[in-house]
Amino acid sequence: GEEAMLAAQPGPVSGVVLTFTVLVTSIALVAGLAWASARLLGLPVGTVRAVIAGLLGFAAAVGITQMLQPVQTAGRVAAFIIAALGVPLIVAMLFIVVAEALVPTGTGPQPVQVIRGARRAFARSRRYSQISRIAVRHGLGPYLRGRRQLSADASGGRAALALSLRRALEDGGVTFTKLGQLLSTRRDLLPEEFISELARLQDRAEPARWEQVEGVITESLGVPTGQVFADLGPEPAAAASIAQVYQAQLRHDAASAIEVAVKVQRPGIRATVEQDLDIVLRLAAKLESRTRWARTYGLVTLAQAFAAAMREELDFRVEARNMAVMAASWPGQQRAVGGSVSVVLPAVHEQLSSERVLVIDWLDGVSLRKAGQLIDDRGLDRADLARGLLRSMVYQLTESGVFHADPHPGNIMLLTDGRLALLDFGSVGRLDAQLRSGLQNLLLALGRGDSEALRDALLDLVTYPDELDEQQLQRALGQFMAVHLVGGAAPSAEMFTDLFRLGSRFELAIPAEIGTVLRALATLEGTLTQLDPEFDIAAEARQYAAAHVTEQLSPATVQKTTADELLALLPMLRRLPRRVDRITGALEQGRLSVNVRLFADERDRRVITGLTHLFLLTLLGAATGIGAILLVGAPGGPKIAPTVSLFQLTGYILFIAAGVLVLRVLFAVFSNR
Repeated sequence: GEEAMLAAQPGPVSGVVLTFTVLVTSIALVAGLAWASARLLGLPVGTVRAVIAGLLGFAAAVGITQMLQPVQTAGRVAAFIIAALGVPLIVAMLFIVVAEALVPTGTGPQPVQVIRGARRAFARSRRYSQISRIAVRHGLGPYLRGRRQLSADASGGRAALALSLRRALEDGGVTFTKLGQLLSTRRDLLPEEFISELARLQDRAEPARWEQVEGVITESLGVPTGQVFADLGPEPAAAASIAQVYQAQLRHDAASAIEVAVKVQRPGIRATVEQDLDIVLRLAAKLESRTRWARTYGLVTLAQAFAAAMREELDFRVEARNMAVMAASWPGQQRAVGGSVSVVLPAVHEQLSSERVLVIDWLDGVSLRKAGQLIDDRGLDRADLARGLLRSMVYQLTESGVFHADPHPGNIMLLTDGRLALLDFGSVGRLDAQLRSGLQNLLLALGRGDSEALRDALLDLVTYPDELDEQQLQRALGQFMAVHLVGGAAPSAEMFTDLFRLGSRFELAIPAEIGTVLRALATLEGTLTQLDPEFDIAAEARQYAAAHVTEQLSPATVQKTTADELLALLPMLRRLPRRVDRITGALEQGRLSVNVRLFADERDRRVITGLTHLFLLTLLGAATGIGAILLVGAPGGPKIAPTVSLFQLTGYILFIAAGVLVLRVLFAVFSNR
């Protein structure tokens, strides 16, 4: 007897086989439930959600099997199979529908994103805590939590808050200093107290160690620095938070040695900036969800634009390309400047430049931010300097199409020979021919003081709602010009900012390129005011407009314009007689008709098809559910078990089918696709 019992017990090998079989069967059931639930819902389902749904369905199947195990009889096999397979399938589909309702596909994190997000969260936790402590230390905590609003403060309170904000940004490091400098140009967003305070932010930093900097240059060049540069010493000519600038000579023969400026990205700065940008974007999203002032200013959009600009600034190849593009159109600007002070830009040595190193010609001079006393000592004409800078900028906007987007005093240098030079081309705007033409008309209308022409020029540049009141817009533009351009008064620093706000008030969708232009002009106004407080921008605009119109009406220009227009019209003129003949022939014979096709657009057809599909599924699911209820409650019918009839079994099957149809409709409704 003992030998028989031992023989009946499974051995080690058979136990492993049994375990393996159970494991494979379980995996197959989970995979089958995941696949079936996704297929029955009719739309793509994420892998993670499908697997979780399969596991939940498998757990339901195990539970139901355990509950129905004691009552398995020959007559109840069919009901057992339906319950053991149908209910788990409904459970799996129900989970996917609920998950889609709570977290629509595309908004929830994917597995790789979760892992990467966890790493980033761990890496930025200390930095985030540090930034929070800085904000609280400077009294900004209530504003970050939404307990106080910017608009609630009086002028004195705003000034104190602006001072606290500037100090907090300075303590925050490079990214937050750059953010403050960007905000200092946004007169359309911030009160004057903030603009004045943030304009005092200085981008200064202790120089990085020469050994690290030399390593960056060597890695960029691929050869030792001594083979390319002479007199490249360890002391930088300037040190900022992102880059340091060194003066050197290119190694040529002594007679043709070229003085260059070597701009080197600080070692390790990219990782720091990326971490801070992640914090800035998260803070902007949190503030916009919690505070009214952040929603009013569109803080998330502003943060995204700032992040894109910062990432471009970290790639010196972008700046090198911008300088090359501007240099290609630069000779024409000397004609636009005319007899004013020339504006130049340094030449870039693209073959020596890379993502982290930029080599340009060396320019002797000082930035306009520090040149005030020097201008007076040398007896330079401030109005002439301002005129040359303004005309150069107008040429870039209206004729070249490539313009410096951040002309603040720190990016403009007064050279030893009295010329001006533009620096830092990390932020450059571009305008196509249509936008340049519209901008020319806008500036000409401003120069003439014509509110009707200004309205037409503005509407050519923007997208406006159908219900726009053009007469009201023209009256508002007339008031704008009365404030800034009438009576010979010098325009205030808010001229272009007020134009920006006026467009927002009438819900004019200003293209991003034009928004960049208006911000650049607002920044230029502050620079011109610092250069010459008495400079009359309106008078200069009228003078430029008159000169531009005179040039456009010259015989040579008119002849060229006429020839260009005729060449563009010639193909259409050649086809016009044949088309007119066909139309008149159809009219004579009564064959002219107009066809209107309903749902000609594929997108319209997809919408109608989808709605029809959902309606039919809903109707079919409801009918199936009603039929199931009637069959389950119907008396009589063939018995397949002592307590279960064929009608009831069919009703249970229809219940499962109705559940599948209803869940499919719900999934399609909740899905964001």
